[in-house]
Amino acid sequence: MGFDPATLVYNDQGLLPVIAQDAGSGEVLMLAWMNAAAVGKTLQTRRVTYWSRSRQAFWIKGETSGHTQELVDLRLDCDRDCLLAVVRQTGPACHTNRRSCFYTSVGNGEETELMTPIG
Repeated sequence: MGFDPATLVYNDQGLLPVIAQDAGSGEVLMLAWMNAAAVGKTLQTRRVTYWSRSRQAFWIKGETSGHTQELVDLRLDCDRDCLLAVVRQTGPACHTNRRSCFYTSVGNGEETELMTPIG
């Protein structure tokens, strides 16, 4: 008996958040969304497949940019309503061409950019 994506807890849009983490460095790269079919595709192909809320379509990370995510491990949180995708990231993870989407720090009421775009 194998894992069934239907056993996860999805929100009212049928989605759950997925955090992508670099397998080598442990760096948190991004947060995106998956539905049950995207979870299934990710596990089957080992290429991380998200659900684009704006386009209402599957989004295979790197399909157009070449900045792919190869799945190393998919982990469930204790409530089964969030996933951690441990990945091998090729190129930047962020659409702004930065390594991580989490490149802005907020401290003392100010925003500070922590990393510049690659290239």
